[in-house]
Amino acid sequence: MLAFALPPKSEENTEFVARRLNDTTEGDGVNETVTVEWHGRPLHVGVIDMPLRDVYYNPATHRIRAQRNHDPLLARALEEDPWQPESQEYLDRLLRGRPANPDETDPDFEALMESLRSVDQQEPGLMTHEGILVNGNTRAAALRQLGRSSIRVGVLPRSFTWDDINAVELTLQLRPDKRRDYSYINRLIAMEEQELMGRDAVDIARDFHIQLRTFKQERWILSVIRDMIERSATPDGAQLALSDFEGHQENLKELHRTYAKVAASSQEKAERVKENRMAAIVLDFAKTKTRVIGEDFQGNYLEGSLPDLFEAGGPSEQSPAGIAIPGLSVAVAPPTDPVVRARSVTDQILRARATESSRHLPDPVREAAQREIVTAQKGMRRALDAAERDDRLKKVRQTTAERLDDARAAIDQSVNDLVQALGSNSLDEASFDSALLRVRGSLAKLARQASRGVSTRGDGVTWLIKASED
Repeated sequence: MLAFALPPKSEENTEFVARRLNDTTEGDGVNETVTVEWHGRPLHVGVIDMPLRDVYYNPATHRIRAQRNHDPLLARALEEDPWQPESQEYLDRLLRGRPANPDETDPDFEALMESLRSVDQQEPGLMTHEGILVNGNTRAAALRQLGRSSIRVGVLPRSFTWDDINAVELTLQLRPDKRRDYSYINRLIAMEEQELMGRDAVDIARDFHIQLRTFKQERWILSVIRDMIERSATPDGAQLALSDFEGHQENLKELHRTYAKVAASSQEKAERVKENRMAAIVLDFAKTKTRVIGEDFQGNYLEGSLPDLFEAGGPSEQSPAGIAIPGLSVAVAPPTDPVVRARSVTDQILRARATESSRHLPDPVREAAQREIVTAQKGMRRALDAAERDDRLKKVRQTTAERLDDARAAIDQSVNDLVQALGSNSLDEASFDSALLRVRGSLAKLARQASRGVSTRGDGVTWLIKASED
């Protein structure tokens, strides 16, 4: 749980807020209040106009928790002193940016600015007496961009702690009528935080409006992401961030489903699938491509397409003592050679991606890493394309057999129909004869194709070809 010291203007803000609240209670007009849920009960707090120059962005907000390490140097300064101008400017930038790339303005933020420009602020935010925004951080950033001088905020009780602030923010975000969701990774972090506080998984799932199995899936996914981030660290300080995994939600969910299915029969194969798919995800391949990565993908396709990466790692790399199963406090036996090789390739790709995206490494170093990524993408694409081709051929073969089974079932039904027609003397012999000729023509065409393309002729194919020649 993140917690910080009070901001430098906390005493001044506390006095100012007390006066403003006092003015609203002693005035002749109707006092404006906003209601928040607190420990399952409604809490009504007074609303005031607060100068934007005196409010602070909340450094613990879940809104941009995954994006905090987007710039490692500024993130370090944020940890040391979140109230200094540089840190507050960094928070402002993150609040305006896209979750997957904070350097770009989020279209949702632009839509919020347009709404505030045309209809002004409809709902008050929430703030502590010290001026720390609990809800409304993004609105404050938008109002500042529009050149506004104040923001309407409800003021929480002075007794509120950082734990209280985090709980209120989360409660507001999880309301069914919420207007803007947390980004995917920030939701995962919020769930993790709730579990670390000791809350029961069933209660957390209910609060997030998801099923328990979905909660367990999300916790598994975050543990895998954290593992990938740790493994991406390079000697020169580059490392991937949580925000680098934004935008891969469906890919990661499909990975979990496949992992669980394969792990039911083989933990080793499941680990290999996980490593191969994570390598493809980090290389930015969509789930429509990565879903062909199965138990045999590495041996049949990937090793031949990325020989340099597999040779660079090789089986001699020291393997971990055991494989930790994400989301569980147990480990299985040390990985076998194929898993070690898969991890080695994934690690090389992770480190290259971290180096390429680093802001503080020399251009030549980043360019070299970018070339590694391009090479890995080309090799991965070759492997995926080959797997897709084989998968299509397999499906075609299966479809051909299934269609013949359907034809057999239709003929069996025709036998019954023929018996009934003969018994009732109602058979249309001319139509029956014409239909048989059409069947013979179709079988002849099937025989011609089978004789050209089927290399190993079983009894069925042999019979078909011979029958068409008679």
